[in-house]
Amino acid sequence: MKKTHFTQGLALLAATAATAALTLAQSPNAGAAPAKLHPHPVKVHPDARKVATLPHAATFSCQSRPIDGSKGPRCYSPAEIQKAYGVSPLLADGNNGAGRTIVIIDAYQNPYIADDLATFNQTFDLPTSSFTNIVMPGTPRFNKHDANQVGWGEETTLDVLWSHAIAPAANIVLVSAASNNDTDILSATQYAVDHDLGDVISQSFGENDTCVDPQLLADQHQMFQTAVDKGITPIASSGDSGAAQFTCDGSGATAAASSPASDPLVTGVGGTTLNAADDGTYVGETAWTEQLFGCNPPAVASGDINCSGGGHSAVFPRPDFQKGFVSGTGRGVPDVAYNAGVNGGVLTVCSVCNNGKTAVFLFGGTSAGTPQWAGITAIGDQMAGRRMGDLNPALYGIAGTAQRSGALHDVTTGNNDVVELGGFGFNADHGWDAVTGLGTPDAALLLPQLISHTG
Repeated sequence: MKKTHFTQGLALLAATAATAALTLAQSPNAGAAPAKLHPHPVKVHPDARKVATLPHAATFSCQSRPIDGSKGPRCYSPAEIQKAYGVSPLLADGNNGAGRTIVIIDAYQNPYIADDLATFNQTFDLPTSSFTNIVMPGTPRFNKHDANQVGWGEETTLDVLWSHAIAPAANIVLVSAASNNDTDILSATQYAVDHDLGDVISQSFGENDTCVDPQLLADQHQMFQTAVDKGITPIASSGDSGAAQFTCDGSGATAAASSPASDPLVTGVGGTTLNAADDGTYVGETAWTEQLFGCNPPAVASGDINCSGGGHSAVFPRPDFQKGFVSGTGRGVPDVAYNAGVNGGVLTVCSVCNNGKTAVFLFGGTSAGTPQWAGITAIGDQMAGRRMGDLNPALYGIAGTAQRSGALHDVTTGNNDVVELGGFGFNADHGWDAVTGLGTPDAALLLPQLISHTG
């Protein structure tokens, strides 16, 4: 892969009409991790089930299965998800993210991502993508025998393809961190913010926020402040392990909130199980506690972590915008939610999942909803003719009205209880809860309200 200096990389970013892949050459202080920080690995465990090899029709048998799982896991196509969450009428009116850019932060390299995106578009009749891949200095060549790299490759595929599925005319910029250490991820995100690469930043990962080096946490918060000062919207997943996160040594479970979602400048996305009709018509949702595969978070041996992340930060105090919504003194997570079920998962072309051979997989997790919220935000930016920036004060400011109008689906059933914590967890409830936040979007109804409250 050709190496390119930072300035050349920025010039290539301007040519967003073509798919590009860049590797940035090392230059003084470029992409360097902040000094005197203690790195901590951020792990991802995308939950995927193989559906079919290609070529294949765009209709798959799992799309017609009942959501109760009695005939196996249900799956959804881009068109079905677009309709269920109120994106379809926006697209019909030309509100598709045109002129806006979504920045995806992930780690390592995925050599198949551009081809998978093209195949995804062809399979599901989506427009050609504007896609740029920036690989940070020091990133190793992809090693298909490294399960850690493969896992991040799967995450990258999900993030890129499904941000595009929601905002098909938005530019997608993938910034690949040199490793999954939080110091390297911070460097990649800092680069995106410093160079103003896009309007929305999507981060589909997290770690116990008490495990983050305090100086790194402070640096990260300052970076998000810089981002929102520029009008950029940061979005992150709340995690897939219910009310728990891994202990700092990775050996077990502890009650904790996930960083970066726990930062009050970040919109945290939790998970639901979506029930939609065969044509995508919205029927209802419950909190994501996997109906087929069980909720065993975070089962160290199996990695089977299938519940909506949520709880209260022990690091960040409750922000003013959550007063009246969140009890206690800690920042409540998540703020909103989206479909995350593996039963009810999204169809995704993923070669890195299949040893380099093109295939369609069914994906779940809060990391599926995060890039889709980024897509909805990009559409909102297009509609507003400006960046909406920090969404949280507006979301809580309109919560009651939005829930009554159907702009936010208030999810009131289910929980994120953790067996390893003696059943500790939270229940979905009316208003805000530490499982599904304020609820899931009907984008066509929600975006006009968000626009009017972010001006």
